[in-house]
Amino acid sequence: MSKYVLAFRGQPGGVPSPEAEQAWGAWFGQLGPAIADPGNRVGATRTMPAAHGGDPATAVLTGYVVIEASDLDAAAKLAAGCPGLADGVDVEVAEVVPG
Repeated sequence: MSKYVLAFRGQPGGVPSPEAEQAWGAWFGQLGPAIADPGNRVGATRTMPAAHGGDPATAVLTGYVVIEASDLDAAAKLAAGCPGLADGVDVEVAEVVPG
């Protein structure tokens, strides 16, 4: 099993509705033992833009969770259940490379 970061990117200052909070809680419950680190929401952010590509003005990091999965496809399948996807939150899936 490998670890994968699910990075959530959305608009700054967004406050989820109580229903959205419940949906996120239910999704985390479905992830269950796949969660290796429950992560956190994040506050203030600053993006250091790459020399080529991306528009940091459109979305910022809003939170993350670290999961365990057999491969990138399995991690992406778990990420596809994220309720934020229906509310304008992008989910980036990235393998953690051990140091």
